[in-house]
Amino acid sequence: MNILILGSGGREHAFAYQISKSVLCNKLFVAPGNAGTNQIAENINIGVNDFEKIKSVVLKKKVKMVVVGPEDPLVNGIVDFFDNDEELKNVIIIGPSLEGAKLEGSKEFAKEFMMEFNIPTASYQSFTKNELIKGLQYIESTPPPYVLKADGLAAGKGVVILENATKAKAELQQMLVDEKFGAASKTVVIEQFLKGIELSVFALTDGKNYKILPTAKDYKRIGESDTGLNTGGMGAVSPAPFADEEFMQKIEEKIVKPTIKGIQKRKMNYKGFVFIGLIKVDDEPFVIEYNVRMGDPETEVVLPRIKSDLVQLLKASFEEKLNEVNLEIDAKEATTIMLVSGGYPEAYEKGKEISGLEQTKNSIIFHAGTIEKQGKILTNGGRVLAITSLDDNWKKAIKKSYQNAEIISFDRKYFRKDIGFDLS
Repeated sequence: MNILILGSGGREHAFAYQISKSVLCNKLFVAPGNAGTNQIAENINIGVNDFEKIKSVVLKKKVKMVVVGPEDPLVNGIVDFFDNDEELKNVIIIGPSLEGAKLEGSKEFAKEFMMEFNIPTASYQSFTKNELIKGLQYIESTPPPYVLKADGLAAGKGVVILENATKAKAELQQMLVDEKFGAASKTVVIEQFLKGIELSVFALTDGKNYKILPTAKDYKRIGESDTGLNTGGMGAVSPAPFADEEFMQKIEEKIVKPTIKGIQKRKMNYKGFVFIGLIKVDDEPFVIEYNVRMGDPETEVVLPRIKSDLVQLLKASFEEKLNEVNLEIDAKEATTIMLVSGGYPEAYEKGKEISGLEQTKNSIIFHAGTIEKQGKILTNGGRVLAITSLDDNWKKAIKKSYQNAEIISFDRKYFRKDIGFDLS
């Protein structure tokens, strides 16, 4: 079948890499894609939220499956758009409907969902502009640290953790009154701070059955030892070494099963990925957030460990036959490190020539922010490349990634040299 992937980052290149290996894949398209996806698929320069143009491509290219990479089109209702269109409704589309996408699109909705289905999470209250005084009083009445979350999508920047009540009150005012994150912060969730180690758990579901994919531990801060500003992700390790079999059983029983049960009970049309951001507090799992798609850079370490035919798995999820297929995971462990543009996550320059890609070995190079011009590959984003390696253990794998990080070169290249520093 002909398959279209929506998106342009490292996650989408990882999907393209895995899908291109499938016996079910005939022609592969990526919209808009990057210089890496262009090497294994045909890039089509359209935006992920331009549903009418996506429709015309699907019909013109005879696309039978659409894999939605980023969250925006899902939260904007692309699955409903396909379902309600006579010409598109039989096309396989991977992702939840508008209702299911609220699990990521609204922090308040997600919290209410967790409370309804007894899924362990931090206690919280939410406030609107009209409830500013109540919000300020709530901060005064609770001990620090304070976790403030913009309710809607804020490009990964809508979560602030503050140690000081005065700063927390000022931040709440900026979010609600000054609309710091625009419409995303019309409602702000203030929740209890949980101390522990975080991990990402992924499940593929057809709405009633599910398969738990490999876990990952990612690193969000720009600076070593997890310091500095938050980014989209600077590296990842899979599996999370501290998520042993006993802990994974707790996650499945207390979180995954009730999540899928909630999706069923709420009658959500949900055929795709559930990304559960967790924190391990002592020996118990708590949900920090839901995402309704795969993470980035976690996808770059999770997908290469899946030995089963990914297209077959995705097709089974759409047909509600996920219980009929097997998921085989590679025992090898994987790591990825991100090479980023100097200045990221703040101001950075684009258009820097990348060299050394052909000299790399024993790693998979996933392109994130790249573009090809006149035969040269140039930087085109903050996060530029993800260098993924597999080996018997993650420590061996990370050595391969770092060796190749030194070989690849572009002006003001930066990467963290301590991915996995907090793992034994």
